Amino acid sequence: MTTATETAIDPAYCLICEHENPGEAVLCAHCYAPMALIHDAIRQNREPCIISVVGDSNVGKTVYLGFLLDMLSKRAGDFEAVPKGAYSINLQQMVVGHLQSRMFPPKTPSEADQWHWAYYQVARRRKNARWFDLVMPDMAGEALAAEVEAPTTHAVIQNLLGKTAGCLVLIDAAAASLGAAQPDLFGLKLMTYLDQMFASKRGEKICNPVAVVLCKADYCPQCFDDPRVFAETNLNRVWNICESRFANVQYFAASIIGSLGFGTDDEGNVVPVPLHAAPRGILEPFEWILSCLE
Repeated sequence: MTTATETAIDPAYCLICEHENPGEAVLCAHCYAPMALIHDAIRQNREPCIISVVGDSNVGKTVYLGFLLDMLSKRAGDFEAVPKGAYSINLQQMVVGHLQSRMFPPKTPSEADQWHWAYYQVARRRKNARWFDLVMPDMAGEALAAEVEAPTTHAVIQNLLGKTAGCLVLIDAAAASLGAAQPDLFGLKLMTYLDQMFASKRGEKICNPVAVVLCKADYCPQCFDDPRVFAETNLNRVWNICESRFANVQYFAASIIGSLGFGTDDEGNVVPVPLHAAPRGILEPFEWILSCLE
């Protein structure tokens, strides 16, 4: 007869916050990261490389990350990408499905237990290329803003960014080009927070690669001509802290929606309608970060 002790599952430690959880747990009880991450990581017998996509609310993180994963799975840019677990496909499936139906995907909930996570094994398609085990969550902009304002508000964000090897910082270039201060000010807060998370000494610059991605660049085509000059001109606060504290920064312009229409929802509110997708500049920031980590 089998005893309870014999059937017990060994405890598992969360990949993100290292909190001990019961072996049968689905989500970490401390930070709500999926425990499937640690099981998949054990099978790979490699330390996963975490790349984070961060940015303000409504900047387009969900659509950007969904398209990035979809492009990788289609071998764009000569990459080989293998999702480790069916849960890793949920985000790209949701984003592609919504845009094909001419709808934007819903906002990411602030509750961490409802975020989409992706665990991909990625390498360049060439002989002896290094394989990266990439963990990329789709975190809510509101939750990120709350954590930036009051660190430790969301344990999963603090632990995740503390383990991040490289970061894509998404900023609304369309709003910045119209003179809005919010993209620059929130970007400054975010870069300050990353400075604290990467914990460099005061006299040393952060070495982790940071790609500043100027989103919605189809509204301001000059972004594509020279993203660095655009950032220096329209995002001077972000530019200054990057020059002062980060040794490995590059600027990119990106857009996804090819044309936009407007309609009304069931309540009569005017809503934007994505007529078709024309992704541009999506893969380049990710490719640059991997080249820095190789």
